[in-house]
Amino acid sequence: MIERMRIIVDADPGIDDALALYYLRAQPETEIVAIGTVHGNVPVEQATANALRLVERLNLDVPVAMGAAKPLAQPLMTAESVHGEDGLGGHAGGEPTTSPTGESAAEQLANLARESPGELSLLAIGPLTNVALALQIEPRLPALLDKVVVMGGALNVPGNITSHAEANFWHDPEAADLVLAAGFDDLTIVGLDVTMEGHASQEWLDALPDDCFPRRILGFYADFYGSFLGKKGFVPHDPLAAAILCDPGLATCHEDRFAIELTGRYTRGKIVADQRFLAPESPFGRDIATERTKAKYAVTADNARFLDQLRHAVTQP
Repeated sequence: MIERMRIIVDADPGIDDALALYYLRAQPETEIVAIGTVHGNVPVEQATANALRLVERLNLDVPVAMGAAKPLAQPLMTAESVHGEDGLGGHAGGEPTTSPTGESAAEQLANLARESPGELSLLAIGPLTNVALALQIEPRLPALLDKVVVMGGALNVPGNITSHAEANFWHDPEAADLVLAAGFDDLTIVGLDVTMEGHASQEWLDALPDDCFPRRILGFYADFYGSFLGKKGFVPHDPLAAAILCDPGLATCHEDRFAIELTGRYTRGKIVADQRFLAPESPFGRDIATERTKAKYAVTADNARFLDQLRHAVTQP
């Protein structure tokens, strides 16, 4: 039995990715073992520099490996309009004093899983390109990891980058589908169905100390969300995924079989599930019901408890 949760983080920092690292650092029974970076919110070079900056700011002694610079099968798209040109709302600061490791994030993930089978959990809060590549390096990865929590998807709510697709899955749909098809024993997906309900109000933000780094970077993020939600504040997607990994009791989940739409003209990147009451083998060939193992999808969360935990985490020195 694992007494201390040891976590590999795969991320594209990113303002809410930064908050997720603050959240994990504050949990006494968790340990960040390594960080891998990926394209997404910003190009991977910027994501890597930001991960190194955050590791230094948080006094974490963990390796940072640079990962995939582009999706598996589509052009690179990034989201500076959400996170700022530097990915941290204009407050990234000077160049980091440390450097990434010599191996890729996919190699790091595969190697660490091999070295400590069953002892490591994965928090994937960016596009899933690195995880998909790690599966090609080590096909046994689903059996080697303990728990996997992925931030992505919009199952029964609108997407946030297209009308149907959530950003992380849309940035690399092929990778996301490979991961959902891989057969992880304990996979939880934390999508917009639950993260959008965890909106942190302007009052929550105002309660943070003025000199708090998370408050500074959240200004840009809150302005973005306020511009289209019609209310002040922000949505802490990635830290909620981190919280559910550390404390599964924060959420209620629905179990189903999931896939990613890859060819739809309007729905590419959309997560889909077999939600039929009866799901017999299809007479028309293989479908989700016959070719996928079940995963969990978060449908509700104790947002008041989570936001209290997040406030505590981001205000720790």
